[in-house]
Amino acid sequence: MRPQLLTIEVTRPDAGTARLRLTGDLDFDTAPELVEAAARVRADGHRALVIDLSGVGLCDSSGLSAFVVLRQGGAGPVRLTGVNARLQQLLDRTGLAELLAGQEQPAAGAVDDVPEVG
Repeated sequence: MRPQLLTIEVTRPDAGTARLRLTGDLDFDTAPELVEAAARVRADGHRALVIDLSGVGLCDSSGLSAFVVLRQGGAGPVRLTGVNARLQQLLDRTGLAELLAGQEQPAAGAVDDVPEVG
């Protein structure tokens, strides 16, 4: 099976929040793309990040590391949405679900009705 390339669609629902919708595989080859995309939107002043993972088929340890980099290196919260059961299990086992859930969340209404998963 061939790995799926990662595409990242960025929307900016408000002045302080950016939503990154990922489609494909988040792995060793593509995790740096997520980190770079997040750095670009944060450089534009969007501190809060909503990472929509509903289109992600595979997330390996490099993808998990990217979440840690975004959480620790950012100036605002990171919220994961669209997390499938297998990825949720990885987040729970590694403690990342707790790390990411322990952050201040974006203001109510900041993101267009995306339920938080986790």
